[in-house]
Amino acid sequence: MKSRRKNGVLLVPLEDRLFVALLKTADTLGQEAEQLLKAAGLTGAQYNVLRILRGTEPEGLACRGIGDRMISHDPDITRLLDRMEKRGLISRERQTDDRRVVKTRITAQGLRLLKTLDQPVHDLHKRQFRHLPAARLKTLSELLEEVRTRKPE
Repeated sequence: MKSRRKNGVLLVPLEDRLFVALLKTADTLGQEAEQLLKAAGLTGAQYNVLRILRGTEPEGLACRGIGDRMISHDPDITRLLDRMEKRGLISRERQTDDRRVVKTRITAQGLRLLKTLDQPVHDLHKRQFRHLPAARLKTLSELLEEVRTRKPE
């Protein structure tokens, strides 16, 4: 549907307005989180990797498994993991039963760093959404999940 004018005012279709609103909201909330993570020496993607790996401990995941679980697709996940390994936040080990597979695990140092961020990140999220009652937060979460899991046409 095309945008049209009514009484000189541009009328943008609801779906278009919603899409832009979602992008702006994600950007605003994401910038606040990035500032918090930057103070800890992490990017949002690095934080995401650490959380993913903490959830798979002690088995770890192959690179593809990490990429599949990332919040934002990172086409250069290998270099991201290289940087994190150099910092001692993760370790990687080639599997003996299948040399093509490299398992990535969070290290004790990575776990310690993540633990120091748990409460500050939770507090940030509480502040970001404190103006919404629990029932509206639940509804918003359910609606966003419904949008994300729609069947492709």
